[in-house]
Amino acid sequence: MEAHYPAHWEADVVLADGGTAHVRPIRPADADRLRAFYSRLSAESIYFRYFGPRPKLSDREVAFFTNVDYVDRVALIATIGTEMVAVVRYDRTAPGEAEVAFLVEDAHQGRGVASVMLEHLAATARERGIETFIADVLPANMKMMGVLRQVGYTAQSRFADGVVRMTLDLTPTETSDEVTASREHRAEARSIARLLTPGSVAVIGASREPGGVGQTVLRNLLAADFTGPVYPVHREVRAVAGVRAYPSVKDIDAEVDLAVLAVPADSVIDVVKECAEKGVRGLVVVSSGFGETGPKGRARQDELGRIARAYGLRVVGPNCLGIANTDPAVRLNATLAATVPGRGRVGFFSQSGALGTALLQRVAQRGIGISSFVSAGNRADVSGNDLLQYWEEDEATEVILLYLESLGNPRKFARLARRISRRKPIVVVKSGGTTQGVPIGHSASALRLPDSALSSLFEQAGVIRVDDLIQLFDVGQLLACQPLPAGPRVGLVTNSDALGLLAVDACVSAGLEPRPPVNLGATAGAQEFGTALAGVLADPDVDAAVVIYMPPIPGDSGSVAAELVRVSREAGKPVLATFEGQLGMPAELRTDPAALPERGSVPSYAAPEEAVRALAHVVRYALWRKQPTGAPAELDHIDTDSARTLVAQALTHPPTESPTSPQGAAAEVPEPPGRETSAVDTPHPEGAPAEGRQDESPQTDAGPVEIDPTELLACYGLTVWPAEIVQTPDDAVAAAERLGWPVVLKAADPEAAKRAGTVRLGLTSPAAVRQAHADLAGQLGADVVLAVQKMAPQPAVPTVVNVLEDPAFGPVVSFGLGDVTARLLRDRGYRLAPLTAEDAAGLVRSVEAAPLLFGEYGYPPVAVGALQELLVRVGRLANDLPEVARLDLDPVLVGESEVFVLGARAVLRSPEGPRRDGGPRRLA
Repeated sequence: MEAHYPAHWEADVVLADGGTAHVRPIRPADADRLRAFYSRLSAESIYFRYFGPRPKLSDREVAFFTNVDYVDRVALIATIGTEMVAVVRYDRTAPGEAEVAFLVEDAHQGRGVASVMLEHLAATARERGIETFIADVLPANMKMMGVLRQVGYTAQSRFADGVVRMTLDLTPTETSDEVTASREHRAEARSIARLLTPGSVAVIGASREPGGVGQTVLRNLLAADFTGPVYPVHREVRAVAGVRAYPSVKDIDAEVDLAVLAVPADSVIDVVKECAEKGVRGLVVVSSGFGETGPKGRARQDELGRIARAYGLRVVGPNCLGIANTDPAVRLNATLAATVPGRGRVGFFSQSGALGTALLQRVAQRGIGISSFVSAGNRADVSGNDLLQYWEEDEATEVILLYLESLGNPRKFARLARRISRRKPIVVVKSGGTTQGVPIGHSASALRLPDSALSSLFEQAGVIRVDDLIQLFDVGQLLACQPLPAGPRVGLVTNSDALGLLAVDACVSAGLEPRPPVNLGATAGAQEFGTALAGVLADPDVDAAVVIYMPPIPGDSGSVAAELVRVSREAGKPVLATFEGQLGMPAELRTDPAALPERGSVPSYAAPEEAVRALAHVVRYALWRKQPTGAPAELDHIDTDSARTLVAQALTHPPTESPTSPQGAAAEVPEPPGRETSAVDTPHPEGAPAEGRQDESPQTDAGPVEIDPTELLACYGLTVWPAEIVQTPDDAVAAAERLGWPVVLKAADPEAAKRAGTVRLGLTSPAAVRQAHADLAGQLGADVVLAVQKMAPQPAVPTVVNVLEDPAFGPVVSFGLGDVTARLLRDRGYRLAPLTAEDAAGLVRSVEAAPLLFGEYGYPPVAVGALQELLVRVGRLANDLPEVARLDLDPVLVGESEVFVLGARAVLRSPEGPRRDGGPRRLA
């Protein structure tokens, strides 16, 4: 019987130089591919691998190397196109230990192939119970020793008998995680840099017809004065737009770095293969007819992404507007938009191709310059996450603007954004649909996480989420030209009482702290505005200023503008204006009226409310940036190994019936996400090469298993308040005697517990228990299931803590108050696990009802610190145990000195594979 391997062992990866490769387990059908690979190896590479000469592999050796069991013997190969370029393997030599070796084709050494393959092999080994790799290396083989030492795992080495024996502990460490993230960052940043800084561009499908897609891109490239050669490709004509044309990209007698494809959709795949043969590094596919057209187009799109990656190419598109780079050394406008803003500090990513032209026009109208622009269209490959990696390193980019219709890998986005936002602000407008035709409300993931959760997770990562495109540019222009405010206190300078009052109201509504407006009167000129603004900015109780200049009759606007710019530049505090109703960065308010805005230019808004709204977004971001970065807290009483054992046992031997919890309502058992595309799912698959995978059998999943998580929570230092299920009044009295008085009697049936009035508190005697039992039986029915629980200390505030293992976001912790009003209003906050202490504090304060925990409105202050520690512990559990599909702690009473978990339920499920942003590096 032929051996099989899990589908998630295959992956597309980005190499250190920005190219791509496909990693997958070796198969018996790879025999000829292995022979060809071996024939291209140098004698030195063979000697280092086999410790002696071996000109060729015998048929027996080939059969041995290509037939593995994927348990005790595993080999992974890297392919580019149809050729194998590297192999790494392990052979188990003892329980928990295996010998490792790898070979990389000489032409591909130095590209980071070995390091990324070793990451993947280590992950597969850990899944098979292997904890240690042993490698015997010749002392002269410095490259292999370097790879093994630099992977980040704990490594030891000793020399004996002419060989260096290296031992690697495969337990992930903080160092190995940092190494993986750093390599991923550099590789993905370089892959985008290759797209945005090409030395030459071919436009394939550049017809001679005016207004055609290909010719439009060609003319825009030429009009932008691209610094390298441009090659039109047309199978029949000799010239396009006065430039020599070539019948195919392979006929171009020079290197081609970037190809723009404007051919019919059914011709794209053939052209991609031609580009791969030519050695093109990147593709921009402006052609339509892919995922936006339905299942057939989606299949074509998936094939485009798979083939391009297999041949080492990154792809922007399809169905996109194109890419642009305003660097004077490049001057690239490979888009369908004739108008591209000038040089600036804003990196702009738009998922929509159709909106791209309008968005660029709006940026130009606002007077905002850009560093680079990418319209990803259907995102067969390049996504917003890739651009974040690039812009993090790009010194020309200081502000990042994103228009998103879906999130390919939300967990990775949050990880990247949280790091990048510490240095560069990220502003996002997230629409309600996806280019793949799956409305947000119809996806499995979105049904489980509301849109408010997305806002909470953006907040956790420091991302500025705005409601619409107008706000995107309002906030972007402020960030591009003014410093960050130190706080929420706003000074107002105006020449209109009415507009000043509107500004005050807008500040209060936005959570800012306005100072009384300084009204200069309708006739105020440059000197009055300058003096007043300088005075406001000099006030230590002012963090930012909004200037309203709306004279009833035309005045000396140029002088007023120059004075505002002069004063603001000297103050070091942000200044915004409503300047004669002008929108954007008018020339009068620029530091250099003849150039694009520089730092110190004053952004202008059509109305005071718009200026205040933009300022409020930036104030919240600045306050987030001041918060400490935080790190996972050091927690005592954590026993992860025992918790994993409990989970494994529950999944292996599930209870025959779901437990009836004595603590409260049952958890809603989530259905498996299946294979449908989520609004936050990546549209491109982790595809296999053209001949297909050997096996795609998923891990066994018997469906959700509901358990009482009391023991599981104890492994993380959390205690569930004891309770007992009872049937009769006598049972209830006996339980109360065992638990201790006073007690609570409440409904334990999931549906009944949702109704109001199903809890009787403070019962201090057998008679009171019997009466409460009779009351509830009369209210809910004689066969109602009830629970007796010891009364928790009062006063206390009821809260609810939940964990959800989302297929896209991974483990998410949510929090809210437990009263009926908070539940009806869905007043909940969300954070990605694991939680730092700062995350937990932010989560508690993110709900509207949070003041009730801090002693406001007549409530006594409660143990918020203990509540935050509980959230951190729950987040740790959620992060450690992907099998926990859902965990409900309801209610959690927060008392004056401690917290009490009164109800707990958990649903377990066998994961299909690693989390979206877990495991070794892969394109996603």
